[in-house]
This record gives sequence, C-alpha cells and structure tokens, in this order.
Amino acid sequence: MTLAAQFATRTARMKASEIRELLKLLDQPGMLSFAGGIPDPALFPAEAFATAFQDALSPERQAQSLQYSVSEGYLPLRQWIAEHMASIGVPCDAAHVLITSGSQQALDYLGKLFLSPGDTALVGWPTYLGALAAFNAYEPRYDRLRPGENQAPISFAAAAEAAGGKVKFAYLSPDFANPTGITMTRAERLQVLETAEALNAAVIEDAAYQPLRYEGDPIPPMLALEMEQKGDLDACRTIYCGTFSKSLSPGLRVGWVVAAKPVITQLVLMKQAADLHSATINQIATHQVAAELFDSHVEQLRAVYGRRRDAMLDALARHMPEGVSWTRPEGGMFVWLTLPEGSNGAALLERALAQEKVAFVPGSAFFADGSGANTLRLSFSNSSEAVIEEGMARLGRVLKSAL
Repeated sequence: MTLAAQFATRTARMKASEIRELLKLLDQPGMLSFAGGIPDPALFPAEAFATAFQDALSPERQAQSLQYSVSEGYLPLRQWIAEHMASIGVPCDAAHVLITSGSQQALDYLGKLFLSPGDTALVGWPTYLGALAAFNAYEPRYDRLRPGENQAPISFAAAAEAAGGKVKFAYLSPDFANPTGITMTRAERLQVLETAEALNAAVIEDAAYQPLRYEGDPIPPMLALEMEQKGDLDACRTIYCGTFSKSLSPGLRVGWVVAAKPVITQLVLMKQAADLHSATINQIATHQVAAELFDSHVEQLRAVYGRRRDAMLDALARHMPEGVSWTRPEGGMFVWLTLPEGSNGAALLERALAQEKVAFVPGSAFFADGSGANTLRLSFSNSSEAVIEEGMARLGRVLKSAL
C-alpha cells in the first residue's frame, strides 16, 4: 500500500497516535503539509532560551535547576502565571496553579480525576482529537455540547444516567478551537456555565490558543466569567488549562492548570504518582523567558500568524470550487473546510498526496463518533504566505477534479 493510501485509511479510523506517526512520514521533497498544528520553529525565542539555560546552569543555580522540585511546580513560574491570569480576568495566587508537562498531561489527569467507565463527557462536534485520546483511556460516553442551540441540561442528565453514568464535565476550547478555529461568544460561554451548574458538572477550558488573537475584541475566559458570578475561584467549577507550547516553545513541555484549590490538591497527588514534577530546569528557563519577553513575543506571533491566516483565507477564496465553505478564525492556527455532502476527506487526502503532494487532516478524526467525513482541517501557522498560496492552489485542483 502506498504512503498516501496508508495515511488516508488510518486517519479515517480516528486513531490520534497513528495520525501523529503518519504525519512524520510526510517529510518528502516537494510535499506541502498543512496537517500538523504546530508553531513555526523560526519564531521560537531561541536566543532568550539559550541565555536562560546558561543562567540556570551557572554554578550558583545548578544545584536548584538540576535537582528534584515540588510537584506543584517552580514557585516563581507559578507566581508569574498567577499575574498573567489576573491580566485576563482571573485573579488568583500560586496556590491555584499547578505546572504540568504540557496541557496534554492536564487533560489526562482530568480524565482520570472525573471519569469512570460509562460516565458522560460533553464535547464539541468536532473537538480536539488529543482530548479524545486523553479521555478515551477512561472509557466514557460522549455527548454533543451544543452552545447556542438551547440544549436542555436535564435531558442530558437523564440520558446519561439511563446509560449508567452521569455527565462529569464539559470540555471545550472557547477561543479559536482546534480544529475549527471557531470562537465562542460570551452568551455561548455563559450558557455552558449554566448547563454545567444544572448538571453539577465541571467545565474544562482548554485555552491553548487564547493569546493568538488577530482581530476582534477579546472575550473573557470561561473561568473569568464564572468568577464574575461567584466572586471566589474556590467556588468555581471551571478548570483552566494553559500552555506555553503555542507561545514560547512546545518542546519544553510546560503547561499549567488554574482551578479551585481542592481540584489542584487532587491533581498534585496525581502528579506525584505520575512523574513527581515537571522538569525543573525547563520551568526555570521558561519563567525567565516569559518574564522577559512574553508580551512582546506574542505580539510578534500575532503579526506573523495573522498575515498567514489572511493569506490562507484569500487563497481559499480564489482556488476552492463551488460548494466548499470554510471558517474565518479570529485567531489560532486552523481553518476548517466543509465539503459537499457525500465527500470523503480520507479519500481526498489519498488523492491529494498522490497527485499534488499536499497534506491535511481529514475531519472525521475530530468527531467522537467518527462522523464528519466531508470535512478537513488546514493549519497555516508553519507555512509561509508563498507556500500557502501554492498549497491552496494544489488543493483546489484536487477538489475540482474530485467534486
């Protein structure tokens, strides 16, 4: 079987780990990939990190940076995160912050904390496939989170309990979601909070892309909106998952959770059992770089990624055939395409790889039930404007011939 056929067939089965492995095989001469949702390595603050690691390894600091640390995380970094959270509407202190090995570890811990086999998780349709991979290990049922569609909390509760498990949480990425790029309105966020309150369920707010806004006015995080209602973080059911992967560096694997102290206490116990703590030296270096240039660096990312977003939207408008529609993200890294009914994204990927050497992720990978065959995800963050133009022209030729 050809590489193209392997990739198309296996992505259609919605196995996130296999998708990641196959993405690694796409590094061929002439291949243009819009599949991986990754930052541009040319934009990493490499010099600042080189200095930070050199400082961390200085004789007076190496005993700390190379030693075991507390499970909660490096205190100065947690204090910086608390100040950052206050700047986006979530006043808190370091006791509300846990450092994790990327936000993916946080999702795994939260699945372990809340889910038993048969319990229900409310997720988007589609949703981040990494979240599905994290939660699947705990054998939940999935139901569709429908903000803006007058979903009835009691009907969800009744259906879940009839199947043997309660609704334990709603998982969502309200800003520039992976894979759709869509941002939830303030009203939709408030509706989810109301639903969670009625179900006595948690809300997991995945804020991986929150800093990367290119247009429009920021909307308060879910946790900020709940704090406005309750006045006390320890009374809130929303759990905020943040990360430096999209802003500073994914390779250092530094993420964080902000939540009520009882939740943090439980997650710290899981952290102690899993890996004791995230890498001390990585936390120290991340704190130094974040304190030095986080805001200015994010502004640079917004400028570059914003131009690439515009380039992709313009190229799609020129090259896509009639019947294809797409989202217009206000930020983040992704554009979501919807093809005419009856189209198959996995089959189109096979053709795209073989005929035009252009790659994307078929949309069915992001649906808990494997639906969405006529959708696909494109990422613009790691491609120049010229590459985006050429790639959308190639994709347009594939779609025109197929549709």
